[in-house]
Order: sequence, then structure tokens, then C-alpha cells
Amino acid sequence: MNQLNKSEKFISDNIHGILVAFGILIGISVIGVIGYILIEGFNLIDAIYMTIITIATVGFREVAPLSPGGKIFTIVLIIMSFGVFAYVLSNFTRFIVNGVLKNYFKYSKMKKRINALSEHVIVVGYGRNGKQTMEELTAHGEQVVLIERKDELIEQIDNDTDYLFIQGDATQDEILSLAGIDRAKSLITALPVDADNLFVVLSARGLNSKIKIISRASEEHADIKLKRAGADNVIMPAKTGGQRMAKLVTQPDVVEFLDHVLLQTVNETSIEEVSCENLLSKMDNKTIQQLNIRKDSGANIIGLRRKDGSYLVNPKPDTIISCDDKILVLGEKQQIQNMKDLLSKA
Repeated sequence: MNQLNKSEKFISDNIHGILVAFGILIGISVIGVIGYILIEGFNLIDAIYMTIITIATVGFREVAPLSPGGKIFTIVLIIMSFGVFAYVLSNFTRFIVNGVLKNYFKYSKMKKRINALSEHVIVVGYGRNGKQTMEELTAHGEQVVLIERKDELIEQIDNDTDYLFIQGDATQDEILSLAGIDRAKSLITALPVDADNLFVVLSARGLNSKIKIISRASEEHADIKLKRAGADNVIMPAKTGGQRMAKLVTQPDVVEFLDHVLLQTVNETSIEEVSCENLLSKMDNKTIQQLNIRKDSGANIIGLRRKDGSYLVNPKPDTIISCDDKILVLGEKQQIQNMKDLLSKA
């Protein structure tokens, strides 16, 4: 159960208890009024007055001296009302001490923000890989919703970050729907257990056939099963870590250079993927040399992805670019934005 649902259930249970207590209190008041009328012969106003001061235990003077029967009735009325007041007070105290009401409004506001998102990224799991993924995505200005199940990690996320998050099991369709799976552009599942990632991929693909899914894998051959389930890409940290360590021995400068470029903040030099789907008609099917991108924007085209999925690395000046292509660009943030403005209808 996610945090919002927990708060909603807690509040609902407590409000129900308080309403029951107030109902009992009203019932006791009615009994008190009728009792004073029958036992002491008070009129309606005096009976209501005696009932109120008795239930409230304020110690005001009685309307008239009470008979032995009236005294016994008053004692019973005080004991009954005291228990009801204590019950109501305990419920209000739980609201204040536990901060449930505050959390309810907090998570309700977060739910509204999540419901307003579209073309966002969903990250499942806040382990080592999930945490790094969240930091990288938010650094690049992506709208992200995090799903995590463990209470201790949710507490850490809530206290240390301003991430939008949902607590729950991402293998359940309900939790993915709360994260806006039908409106999201990508899902990254970084759970430590391959079987859990497999269930998340199956559920996500069933809820959104167009979403891009990237999954983590630990075991050998798990990547094949994950791709069969619907993952577009599968990352194996152990395998890539071994390759990286070997490259640091054989080609250390290349690895460090790529790290320097890829791990820069968005305000410095970086590599970005840019779609050409909004390419101006006068620039469609023109060569890189004809587009004059380097001169006009300052950015460099270092790669090209064709519609069929094939890649061109370091394309030649006479390479033709069409609106079906995606280009990989190296440059500073402003240079890349200049290039986008140059190519796009917008």
C-alpha cells in the first residue's frame, strides 16, 4: 500500500471513530435530558443545562438539589461521557502527534502533480543503480516519478530529496497506473532481482505498448528473457563494469575522456540525441555540409541513427539527413540548443 493510501485509510478510520464517538455523545446527551426530566422533573431548558454541565464536567451549580436517584444518574452520566471524551481526544492526538493529516495533504498534492505529468520517466527501485539514474535524469531536467517499496528507502527519499515518488510494488498494475504509465515516455526498472524486473516489464508493456522500457539484469541470459517480455534495452552492470575495468587498462584516456563528456552537467559540454522529425522542409534530405550546422550553431554531429536502427559514426560531410533520422551531437548546452532551433520548425 502506498503512502497516500495509508494516510487516506488512517484518516478514514479515525474520522469514522470520531463520528461514532460524537454519535454516542449525542445519544448520552439525549439520555441525560430525558433522565433529568423523568427523575428530577426538570423542564426542558433545565434538563439540557444539567446534561451539558454534567457531561462537560465543568462543575457549575446545579439547577436544584438532586435527589439520591438524580445523584446516581449524574454519576453514571459523568463516567459515560468521560470515556467518550477520552476516546475523541485520543483520536485527535494521534492526528497531531503522528502527523498523518499533514502527510495526507502532502501526498495528496504529490498525487495531483503526478497525475498532471505526461511524457515523463518512471524509475523503479532506489538501490545504487536507481539512485544514480534519478540523479542523472533530474540533472538533465527530466520529469521523473520514482516507485519504491521499502519503508526505509521511502523515508530516505522523503527526507533527503524532492523527488515525486509512490510507495508500492511496481509489479502490480495499480502502482504503475498511479505513476502514470499510460502517459509516460520511458520506464527504467532497476530492481536487484531479475524476476521482479521481468514482472515489471511485462506489466508495463501490457499497460503501454509504445513506452520505451530499459531494465537492469544480474544473471546470465536474463537479458534475453527481459527482451522477450518487452524490454527495449537491458543493462547488465556486472558485465559493463568488467568491460570498463578492462578498457581502463587498454584504453584509459579514451574511457576517461568519454566519462568527462558523458558525466558533465547540462551546462557544460555533453553529447545529446536530437530528433530530426521536425526538420524544416528546406533542410530535409540535405547533406551535413549543406546544412552548415557546425558554423551556424557551434555543435558537432558525431553520429547518426537511421530509421532502420543502423548507426553512422562520424558521418562524412556528404551524408544526407532526413526527418526520419536522429543525430548525436557534441557541444555545450547553448550550442546544442542553437542547433535545435536551426533544424526545428519550432
